[in-house]
Amino acid sequence: MVERGSRRKGARKSGSRRKRRAEPKQQSAFARWTRRVLFTGIFAALMGALFLGLAVLFAARSLPGYYELKAQQTGQTIIVRARDGTQIVELGPSYGQWMDAREIPDVMKQAMISVEDRRYYSHYGVDPIGLARAVYTALAGDGRVSATSTITQQLARNVFLNSNRTLDRKMREAVLAMALEYKFSKEQILELYLNKVYFGGGAYGIDSASRKFFSHPATQLSTAEAAIIAGLVKAPSRYSPTADVDAAVGRAQVVLRLMREQGRISASEANVDPSTVRLKDDSAGQNSVRYFTDWALPQLDILLPETFEPIEVWTTLDVGMQRAATASIKANTPSGAQGALMALDRDGAIRALVGGTDYVETNFNRATKALRQPGSSWKLFVYLAALEAGYKPEDSVVDTPVEIDGWRPRNSGGGNSGVMTLRSAFAYSKNTVAAQLGNEVGFGTVASMARRFGITSEISTYPSMVLGSSEVRLIDMTRAFAAVGAGGNSVEPYGIVKVTTGDGETIYTHEKKRSTRLVPDYVVAGITDLLQAAVATGTGKAAQIGRPVAGKTGTTSSNKDGYFVGFSSGITTGVWMGRDDNKRVSGLQGGRAPAQAFAAFMRYAVKDRPIEKFDTDLDLPEWQLEPDDEVMFGDPSDYYYIDEQGNLVEPGGNARPGRDERFPVEGEGAIPSTRRDTGEDGAPQAADDDFLDRATGGATGGGTQPPSAAMQGAPQRPSPRPVPPPAPDASTPQQ
Repeated sequence: MVERGSRRKGARKSGSRRKRRAEPKQQSAFARWTRRVLFTGIFAALMGALFLGLAVLFAARSLPGYYELKAQQTGQTIIVRARDGTQIVELGPSYGQWMDAREIPDVMKQAMISVEDRRYYSHYGVDPIGLARAVYTALAGDGRVSATSTITQQLARNVFLNSNRTLDRKMREAVLAMALEYKFSKEQILELYLNKVYFGGGAYGIDSASRKFFSHPATQLSTAEAAIIAGLVKAPSRYSPTADVDAAVGRAQVVLRLMREQGRISASEANVDPSTVRLKDDSAGQNSVRYFTDWALPQLDILLPETFEPIEVWTTLDVGMQRAATASIKANTPSGAQGALMALDRDGAIRALVGGTDYVETNFNRATKALRQPGSSWKLFVYLAALEAGYKPEDSVVDTPVEIDGWRPRNSGGGNSGVMTLRSAFAYSKNTVAAQLGNEVGFGTVASMARRFGITSEISTYPSMVLGSSEVRLIDMTRAFAAVGAGGNSVEPYGIVKVTTGDGETIYTHEKKRSTRLVPDYVVAGITDLLQAAVATGTGKAAQIGRPVAGKTGTTSSNKDGYFVGFSSGITTGVWMGRDDNKRVSGLQGGRAPAQAFAAFMRYAVKDRPIEKFDTDLDLPEWQLEPDDEVMFGDPSDYYYIDEQGNLVEPGGNARPGRDERFPVEGEGAIPSTRRDTGEDGAPQAADDDFLDRATGGATGGGTQPPSAAMQGAPQRPSPRPVPPPAPDASTPQQ
């Protein structure tokens, strides 16, 4: 028993010794793993450092030289010139004069370093202390890492990279920044940065910013001005003094405080008041000319091959006309409303374009983009279709209540004038007559005519379309009227004449597009007659300017839109007024404010042009003058005629009694008669019913056909010659 116990004790002692021997072995394994991790980390760090060093060295060797970087531009500069070659606006980057390091005011350097990179002179492109502080702040705060880019990193990004916030881009930015520090001195890097950093408004570099905001070169920058410029880098659009003076001043105060805290300026120097800085008035660069450039310059993407070199764009814009157009819109547009004006020369060149009353307030271009109802100015297409179908300005029509498929158009004021000429109906903008004409020639025909003359927006073919219910763009309506002024030939608006490089090499020249004949001469003469009457005696009297003017007013329901479009001496001008929210404008009518704005502008636009009289002589085609009677109708003795008093003359010379059209009676309708399938002697009638409808305007219908179906009091040809056959487009009216 004693031996057994002794063995157990001995066994326990030997087991304890084995455990004590195993513990050092376990500790040595932990140490070995620790050493492995440590050595692996050191090796990885060394390899990373080696890789980083090689990357930096390779990047440094690949970087352009100092003078190459000076010559590089960040973007394309576009100088826009007017018709006479004067510069009207400069877009894109502007670099001012390059400033050497010794020319840059020290206060400008200190302001930029204070706000953007306080340890600029102590790091090697990347600021590890700033990065660590940003990470700590993010962990202790909202988890977002604030901007930590040094001046060198910003230079690398501005010159070589984009602004994407990706890890890959940040790593390349860091490598390039260290490469820049390796290759260039601190003064060279700061010089490149201050001459290339973007300050907003197209200004790159401190000299361009100084000239843009303060109207003097950067060599004359004061402490307060330097603080304003330095504060722009963080957010050029937000802190721009031309956009928000208070934001710019507040940001400048932050810059001055940082400069004082870092000991870069004294307390007295930091007490300057940025709000007293005199800023440049930049309103001239943001006036209505920008409506034109906003429309014209995007076309360069189509007109030019891809190029990044500075270019000069020579345009059709007339500076004097643009100024007059802007003044006329501002002076005549009703309070709370907007106005737009478009002026075209006879070849389609845009001489003036105003898209609103104030570009700074709103840059939406109402002349080229807004879709609004043109009102009665749309009747241009209704009457063009009617004239092409055989009507003449002196033909008689009847202003009488009418219903078409349940639609009952009413005239302004609600009354009706009875029998009148086509000329008077157009001049006084009679809605009921336009409705009857549209119904007779066909609403689809009117829509096709509008398409033919350049209307690009959607066109309705409901009966109300004849009164301008389809929304259109002002540029399209002006183009349509310009085609009439051009003798019925198509007109294509354009604004760019040529484009040249900075060296004067022409890389684009406008080529006049081949015009298309839209309507015959007699139609042009007829519609010009009507348009001239509308201004001389009708609703467009306010558009008179002391020389021949042809035009048409337009007013929509509830006075939401006012239109006037017209031409004189080769200039066609369209004016629209209304509210952007499409609410009613008290007293707005096309014959008032829009016509007055038209006249105010046109007096200037045509003052140096010769007075041109309109050609309104109708040179009618043969089918309206001398139809091939015997071939088409047989024996002339069987014809029906219209005598000089407008009465129907039957075969054999029996005239039906009726009124003398020279003395119209208020509210009088068509000539009463009774339609028969056979003559009184039982013989068949010499012409069918459709022919007689066209010849007498439905007078043979016995009064049973309502005005909605056929034009009452249709044109009565005064000369005792056979009634002509219908025009090709004037078949039976669409139902």
